[in-house]
Amino acid sequence: MKVLLVNPPSYSVITEILGVRGPPLGLAYLASVIREEGFDVSILDAIGEGLDVRETINRIQRYDPDLIGITATTPAIYDAYMIAKLVKRVNPNVKVVIGGSHVTFMPIQTLQDCPYVDVVVIGEGELIVRDLLSALSKGRDLMDVKGIAFRRGRELKMTPPAPLIMNLDKLPIPAYDLLPLDRYIVGSKRYGVLITSRGCPYRCLFCSSSLQFGRRWRAYSPGRVLEELKILYYEYGVREVEFLDDMFTLDRERSIEIASMIRREGLDISWTFSSRVNTFTSEVGTALRKAGAWLVYFGIESGSERVLKYIRKGITVSQSVKAV
Repeated sequence: MKVLLVNPPSYSVITEILGVRGPPLGLAYLASVIREEGFDVSILDAIGEGLDVRETINRIQRYDPDLIGITATTPAIYDAYMIAKLVKRVNPNVKVVIGGSHVTFMPIQTLQDCPYVDVVVIGEGELIVRDLLSALSKGRDLMDVKGIAFRRGRELKMTPPAPLIMNLDKLPIPAYDLLPLDRYIVGSKRYGVLITSRGCPYRCLFCSSSLQFGRRWRAYSPGRVLEELKILYYEYGVREVEFLDDMFTLDRERSIEIASMIRREGLDISWTFSSRVNTFTSEVGTALRKAGAWLVYFGIESGSERVLKYIRKGITVSQSVKAV
């Protein structure tokens, strides 16, 4: 079975303003698991390569996949639907699978909104996609695959939730070799992204993370993080890194240990990360800065105690002032 994972062409305000196109790391994680299971897999990052819809469809046709997996955020969901529609017009037999936060929260509605989507992946995709491909290739009942919604004739079915992946170190290294890494540039530096943990234990009213992952924070070991950084640095020449964690500094000692490992390894990188103001200290900031960190994204949200309480942020204005 040939599998093609697609980041569909779509407009991004962040890309427009910052001029940065980040690698679709989620697809690289999926591709590594799919490849480990023995399937032929490739990634098409239409945004990273600057492809329009027609060029994207032409590339998909040339690859001629048996299954296409599409990722999409809420702003890009209709772009994903368009790709699904055009792919089905070209080849009605291709299986179209879609994943991401948007469809995770609205799996049945996604199937209703886009009749060209066959399967919706709900939640973390690596093990779900592994089981889905196994079922499809062996002709098994999709009701046996946890964490999906799918079509059966005119019926829309949804299976029980798949469990979270608790030991992240067991996941294979992302398939960085399938990404056009020469396309991701910040300034004059090759740019890469990394996830060192997943989830968040807080319950901010506006955020999807705690709803999607059940307020469970799970982390890669510092050794695994260093392993991925070394691959990006030595094999692909990445010198600018963004850690995409919701909460990089939740475990302060772990954050400092990762920074110490970067320094000991002599990785000459600059990097950015996200933090809450109540998990950030001067000790953490100093240690991370010495290892090349130059920018931290704080979720301050508001300077009003009333608003912070209403959105269940769990911080105070004075904590924000102290952190900054």
